[in-house]
Amino acid sequence: MRRVVAAVAGLVLLSACTADDEPEASPSPAPSARSSAPAPSTTPTPSPRVRPDDVRVRTAVEAVQHLAGEIGPRPGTSRAYFRAAAWVEDELTGHGWQVERQRFATPAGYSWNGPVEAGPSVNLVATRGTLRRGRPWLLVGAHLDTVVAAPGAEDNASGVGVLLAVAEALDGRRSRLPVVLVAFGSEEPRGPGDDDHHFGSRAYVASLTEPQRRSLAGMVSLDRVGVGDVLPVGTPAEPNALTDELVAAARRAGVETVLDPFQRSSDHWSFVRDGLPGARLGSTPYAAYHDETDTPEVVQRAQLERTARTVLAWVGAVSP
Repeated sequence: MRRVVAAVAGLVLLSACTADDEPEASPSPAPSARSSAPAPSTTPTPSPRVRPDDVRVRTAVEAVQHLAGEIGPRPGTSRAYFRAAAWVEDELTGHGWQVERQRFATPAGYSWNGPVEAGPSVNLVATRGTLRRGRPWLLVGAHLDTVVAAPGAEDNASGVGVLLAVAEALDGRRSRLPVVLVAFGSEEPRGPGDDDHHFGSRAYVASLTEPQRRSLAGMVSLDRVGVGDVLPVGTPAEPNALTDELVAAARRAGVETVLDPFQRSSDHWSFVRDGLPGARLGSTPYAAYHDETDTPEVVQRAQLERTARTVLAWVGAVSP
């Protein structure tokens, strides 16, 4: 049975992606005087550090095909959304991650091109390994829901696909800091105001403890990351230290970027509005936005790869 939790963030940071700040192994015992053979070392061989070349783009492509081509439109409180969430959860656990469900309420409203009902939705919070309390950590997120009638290939099966490709690449490899992956529910608008969308990420931020807030080193939202020839790097205000990190990571990964300042239309805004570091990858304009024509054919494999390589360069880089 999947576990449903009301405020999972207080628990999930007890575990996160294997990182370079793991505790040192205990020293090996002294060899016996009766034997000239040295005692075997108890120091484990460290996992290789994750690199941009570790990405398997096919994982992202297959996710887009399944979510948009088979499941289709999936508003955050719909049965289709929960089918999509179950599939993503299975994919994450298959890549070695532990997944908790964070349940939250979503109001009724009008989601771009049709009415939507009130009801529960869930965030999927994926972790692995061990994190020391108060130590820095990273978060990579992507919203799983769509507006009414839109299959949501680019918006946002593309982001979820890259999230799964990152999860796969980190299986058995090290990141520079522990990483938490989140598939957010009910990101899409249900009204015209600033408080009428991003329900899942707002619930997640509200559940963070003060030590978790202080130690969050950066949150990156993957939203519409499968269209375009360059990768947009967005921030709700002017470029900052986090966007500088992402641009530098993209450069190391061989990816061209364009800065997109004053960008608030994704889950990173829930973090930034609460004083936490957040940025967005993606947002190239395209004709099928929030439309029934947002099908898998819209998404470009090369842009999925650019995004995934950038994220892996960011989480895998040696800390300055």
